[in-house]
Order: sequence, then C-alpha cells, then structure tokens
Amino acid sequence: MNDLLDPLLLARWQFGLTTVYHFLFVPITIGLATSTAVFQTAWYRTGKSEYLRITRFFGNIFLINFAMGVVTGIVQEFQFGMNWSEYSRFVGDVFGAPLAMEGLLAFFFEATMIGLWIFGWDKLPRGIHLATIWATAIGTILSAYFILAANAFMQNPVGYELNAESGRAELVDIGALLTNRVALAAFPHTIAASFMVAAGLIISAAAWHLARNQHIDTMRPALKYGLWLMVGSGILTTLFGDQLSLAMVATQPMKMAAAEATFDTVCGADASFSIFTLGTPDGSSELFSIRIPYLLSFLSTHTFDGCVEGINDLQAQYTEQFGPGDYTPILWVTYWAFRWMIGLGLLHVVIAVVGLWVTRKGRMPKQAWVWKVAIWSFPLSLLAMSVGWVFTEMGRQPWIVFSLMKTESGVSPYVTGLDVLISLVAFTLIYGILAVVEVRLIIQAIRKGPPEVGDPDPETGKIEPATTVY
Repeated sequence: MNDLLDPLLLARWQFGLTTVYHFLFVPITIGLATSTAVFQTAWYRTGKSEYLRITRFFGNIFLINFAMGVVTGIVQEFQFGMNWSEYSRFVGDVFGAPLAMEGLLAFFFEATMIGLWIFGWDKLPRGIHLATIWATAIGTILSAYFILAANAFMQNPVGYELNAESGRAELVDIGALLTNRVALAAFPHTIAASFMVAAGLIISAAAWHLARNQHIDTMRPALKYGLWLMVGSGILTTLFGDQLSLAMVATQPMKMAAAEATFDTVCGADASFSIFTLGTPDGSSELFSIRIPYLLSFLSTHTFDGCVEGINDLQAQYTEQFGPGDYTPILWVTYWAFRWMIGLGLLHVVIAVVGLWVTRKGRMPKQAWVWKVAIWSFPLSLLAMSVGWVFTEMGRQPWIVFSLMKTESGVSPYVTGLDVLISLVAFTLIYGILAVVEVRLIIQAIRKGPPEVGDPDPETGKIEPATTVY
C-alpha cells in the first residue's frame, strides 16, 4: 500500500498523464494554424469559394483544438508548484525565462491575432485579415520554440551557474539557453512532425467525405494538400531527426544506448541498428536480436566506423562521476517508443505516397478499404508523435535535469501520496470528460462539412464569408 501511495511515483504518473494529454493538442494547433493560413492565402489569391470553405472548415477545427489546448496547458504549468516544488526552486531562475517569453511574447501575441481573425472577417481589409492568421501561425511556432528551449535545459543544461549558498541554478547567459544545441535540433524536428499530425487530420477529414461522395469540390483539393504535406513534412522530420540524434549522442549517450538496447560499447559493423532485441531479466545483456550492421554507427556519428557507448560502460562511468545509483532508463519503454515513433512515421509517409498514386489525375478509388486506411491516418500520426515525446522524456531518466538533479530529488517534500492521488484521480476524470467533449466537437465539425459562403462582391468579384460565427 505504501508503494501505491509513494508521492514520487504518483507525481510522475500525474505529470506524465497531463503532459501527454496536453501534448495531443500542441501539434494539431501548430500544423492546422499554418495549413489554415495556406488555405486562406489560396482564397485570397484566386477568389475561389472552394478555398474559403476549406479555410472555414479547418479553421473551425483549429479553434476547437486551440481552446482545449489552452485549458490543459494552464494545468500543466501549475504542477511545477504543486508536485515538483524542489525542482521549481532549483531551476526556477533558468526555467522561468523561456516560459515567460512564451507567455508574454508568443502566447499573448497568438491569442490576440486569433481574436482578430475570428471577428475580423467582415471588419478588416482582406489582406490584413489574412495577415492575422499568418501571425497566429507564427505565434504558435514561436511558442513551441520557447517551450522546447526550456525543455532542452532539462536535457542539456547550459547558460547557468550553480549558487553554492542557495543550491539553485541561476541563469547567466540567456543566449546560450535559447541556442542550446538540443533546442536547435529538436525545434525543426518537432515542427515538421506537427505538420505530419495536421496532415493526418486533413487527410482523415477529407477522406471521410470523399468516401461518401460529399463536398467533392472542397475535399479533393484538401486531400491532395494533406497527402503532399504528409510526404514533405515526413521527409523533413526524418532529416531533422537525424540531426537531433547527433545532438542526443553528444549530450545524452545513455538515451541512445537505451534506445538501441546496446549494452556494450560497439564500433563499425558491430554498431548495428536493432530491429528487435530480447535482453536478460536484469537488463544487463542481450539474449537475441535482429540487427542491421553499421547503421547505428552511421546514425550516431555519420561514419561507418564510429563507436557508440554501451549501457554497461556508461553506467560504470556515471557511477564514478555522480555516485552510486542506477542511471539506466526503463529499457523496454525507451527501446519500443523509439521504434514506434520511427515505424509509424515511415508508415504514414508510405500511405501518403500510395494515396497520391491512387488519386492521380483526379481519380477517386472505389474500394472502401482505401478510404478507411486514409481515415485512420490521423489517430496513428498522433500516436507516432506522442510516443516520440514519451521517448524524449523517459530516455532522460533518472534525471529531471540531466547531470544536475535526479527526478526523485525534484518532488515536493511536504506533499503526501494521498494528496497527489486525489489530484491525480480528479485530473484524470476531468481530462477524460474534456477528451470526450473534444472528440465529439471535432467529429461533429468534420461531419457537418465545409460551411456555405456568401455571394461574390459586386465590385471585386471576390467571395466574402456568409457569417462571422464559428
């Protein structure tokens, strides 16, 4: 019973659940904001009503998702003071700077632009109104960068000094914090992956209508856009992911070793990429594996004769450097999350390529299973990004700030297990209700289809929206 009421265990579960739940909305917001801006630009340049209907359709879904993301994001930050006060005390001076920038510079700017976009359809000049949605898209991307810069400090602490008297990390170089190697590598990878998630949603929504021969004039170009966006962003995600892996090897070699279940340091042909591995019960050695020679060496060092440090060697090194303890993350979580992330990402690019082929020259497949595969591309793309985030955070364990503070040292000292359990149950129930509301609203918006629009302006010939209400 005492283990079940362990404050550290419960606090980790609560933060993990709320973080993963909140992160479901982040990539959709980033990807849909930019995609909505692209659709509105197409309407602005061509005056075709189809593009306006697509803009309103996906803009509505974007707003639903944005509102839910704001609610869950507020709870996310409160947890630093609730369950992780020691962590907040230790890194507050450093962590607070990028979070303040995200709130004051990015989020408020983004929220203001969203308000102008919602209520400015028939009040702002068309060019200025278009600029508001592009500004919103830029705001979401800026917001992501500041959050990733804060998270990068946990992965690779830079730009700080330890105050021996207070026992706190204090910010001394904001430039170093914002140009952290991990942040610079994680940012483009995350943004490209967010576009993959948005592409999956666009493909799913368009496929649902096309399978029923509904709204052909709007859903066909939306489907094409989604398929091309999936292919393009998938390629970029892979390229940027390669750069992120180099940063990971340089700053957190144990994460890469755990991701590959590499127990001993290997070089050249022995530094192989593991497709499947079984280890001993104590997690110290390998029993069976299927591997591709040289691939791990190339991914980690961009050479075929490079070396990759193993779990056992790093454990011995960290024990000598930081003292006794287990410095290995949970291997099965790290190993399989890494593979699910890569596998699902590649699967979606393949689906998109096949989709472009079967819909070439205006063709629409007759087989029902083709549309079902397309419809399910969104949940799977969201799952791919979620497990990627799990890999990023779980692979850092047992550190909450790599090399500076262990996770067990960051929990609030005066919060009991019962306190955390009550809030965990409450948050889980509330988030469960919000999830049902979110899903129902989005499904309802998708099923309703693109809205009707007004008549052409007699002077300009452009189509204006029939209503400003979403």
